[in-house]
Amino acid sequence: MFKLGLLALTAFLFAGPALAKPPVWVVRDADSEVLIFGSVHVLPPGLDWRPPRLDQALTQAEDLWFELPMGQATETEIAGLAASKGVLPNNQTLSALLSPTGAQALVRASQKYGLAPGFLDRLEPWFAEVALAGAEFRAAGASTDSGVEKSVNATAPASAQRMAFETAAQQIALFDEAPVPAQLASLEDSLAQMDRDPDAYDRLVAAWMAADTAALEKDALAPLKTASPALYARLVSDRNAAWTRVLDQRLKGKGRTVVVVGVGHLLTADGVPARLRALGYFVEGP
Repeated sequence: MFKLGLLALTAFLFAGPALAKPPVWVVRDADSEVLIFGSVHVLPPGLDWRPPRLDQALTQAEDLWFELPMGQATETEIAGLAASKGVLPNNQTLSALLSPTGAQALVRASQKYGLAPGFLDRLEPWFAEVALAGAEFRAAGASTDSGVEKSVNATAPASAQRMAFETAAQQIALFDEAPVPAQLASLEDSLAQMDRDPDAYDRLVAAWMAADTAALEKDALAPLKTASPALYARLVSDRNAAWTRVLDQRLKGKGRTVVVVGVGHLLTADGVPARLRALGYFVEGP
């Protein structure tokens, strides 16, 4: 399913051990330190998620990296690009592209989340999945306003230079230019999960709060990798490799950096921390 990438795009329970906090990685060489925090971009309000180690690192950070530039301009650009690129041609409907089972599940999801009849049917598969993810998060009481990125950006010192790995146009292209069969495979999987596993989001956030990286891998990465290996490569592996190259160059300088990206990009041997370890850096983390 697209959920991992959609959490990032939509950005712009609850239980667990009482003192648990989400996972943090620290990467060092002789004169540089990069703290990498694994984010969930859409959260319910009032969740006490901030690790003290993150807050301490922010006070010393010279630069602060996000997936996208922070601010209203990026949110407006993302919305405009999605609206212009995510609609099917007039002679196509989404239900006709889906399997009969998927088309029926699309109708049920529209009804469940109160979406206007026919609204999803006009959207390309990736954008329909974005819309469904947004509706699912709202139903869970979650929003980007409570998400990690907005909170970190608002509270980090102004002296920390804000940086981004991608532009709004690049991130939209990751979804919009993905092969349609891969988009459909992801959407079909997400629709099936909405039927069989309505508590998936709550479980993902609980695993994140407990820094349970094995559960996060199972719930956030494995479904996408199984349903659409091509999308997994496009949305996860390729981006991990690109971001690792950027951080490698940063570590070859000196100073202190904080990185906040979706937690799914930090897991397994394919994740950014493991890639940096393979380059010879010292990496501390879960």
